[in-house]
Amino acid sequence: GPEAAAAKKAGADIVGFEDLIEQIKKDKDLKADIVIATPDSMKKLGALGRILGPKNLMPNPKVGTVTVDVTDAVKAAKGGEVQFRAEKGGVVHAGIGKASFDESQLVENVKAFIDAVAKARPTGSKGSYMKGITLSSTMGPGVTLSVEKSAG
Repeated sequence: GPEAAAAKKAGADIVGFEDLIEQIKKDKDLKADIVIATPDSMKKLGALGRILGPKNLMPNPKVGTVTVDVTDAVKAAKGGEVQFRAEKGGVVHAGIGKASFDESQLVENVKAFIDAVAKARPTGSKGSYMKGITLSSTMGPGVTLSVEKSAG
């Protein structure tokens, strides 16, 4: 419908609904970094939870991938919007790169992520906001960064 046309105009690489859902069910593979959906499409998209969930691609209103304003969501995703999730204990998780990225891309992404976390700081919080930064690959050892050098 009109949302599909708006998504295509905003720069979405793959646009579809029922045809795309059937293709994903059949192939069980989706070559995408992010899936954006409208609230009314989530009922049918819920059937793909077992496929999209483990790949962390299932649309979620908390991160802005389920929205009525598809144009803004596509532009934000294409513009490199930083998405992260925080645990109750204060640990923040985010993907900042892939194995195919070169060193300069990873450094740029780390800086953008640190800036995004710093901007998300609640106004009433006191004291140091970031106490430690550790980077790791999915299954690799962590590398600790200096908070003072990273925040600047």
